[in-house]
Amino acid sequence: KQTQPLLSIPPGDLTMDVSGHRWPKGKVVVVMGATGTGKSRLSIDLATRFPAEIVNSDKMQVYEGLDIVTNKITEEEQRGVPHHLLRIAHPNVDFTASDFRDMASLSIESILGRGRLPIVVGGSNSYIEALVGDEYSKFRSRYECCFLWVDVSRSVLHSFVSKRVDKMVEKGMVEEVQQLFHPNADYTRGIRRAIGVPELDLYFRTEGFLDEEARARVLQEAVHEIKANTCKLACRQLEKIH
Repeated sequence: KQTQPLLSIPPGDLTMDVSGHRWPKGKVVVVMGATGTGKSRLSIDLATRFPAEIVNSDKMQVYEGLDIVTNKITEEEQRGVPHHLLRIAHPNVDFTASDFRDMASLSIESILGRGRLPIVVGGSNSYIEALVGDEYSKFRSRYECCFLWVDVSRSVLHSFVSKRVDKMVEKGMVEEVQQLFHPNADYTRGIRRAIGVPELDLYFRTEGFLDEEARARVLQEAVHEIKANTCKLACRQLEKIH
């Protein structure tokens, strides 16, 4: 039985190049939503229904390393769908919204050039704004955009975030962050800004001086702070989308 596609991609409007020729606009899908709402799963579902490739717009997932902390999609979860702007920046540099705009634009053009559909997905609204709202690039006049907003009630989202952090701890999040720990680390730059890194600083500084019970308590407090900060991030993202 033939199923109907989730998303119809009809012929687009025309855009004019410098020579005066008019060409069909390229199609771009943008999947938005707060952290933990299932954007990655939706983008993969779409990409397996259309000849598509995914452009990551999560500002922490652009960095190399800390795959558990930044909740990067695994190779298995990608299901063979090509991903762009994933693990492409050095952990200690600042990958700005302008950097994202420039590299994402190149990726989108490359994907369209292969006759495929670019799907931009991620929770970093500042990156999306830099890409689609930039007056110089005139993104919306060059492309026909479909914006998909994945919405989840806050109570459900907060419960999911809490469980996800627990699973991240089970997968080795603490050990992963410990490999990056440095007593003079700057938590305002690069991947160290990711939620889950600064919250564990006190634990790593004190674990060698504490007994087992005290270490467990400090770690529990750090995990609680990670959950709280992730929920706060989700709320800020929702407010910005609204």
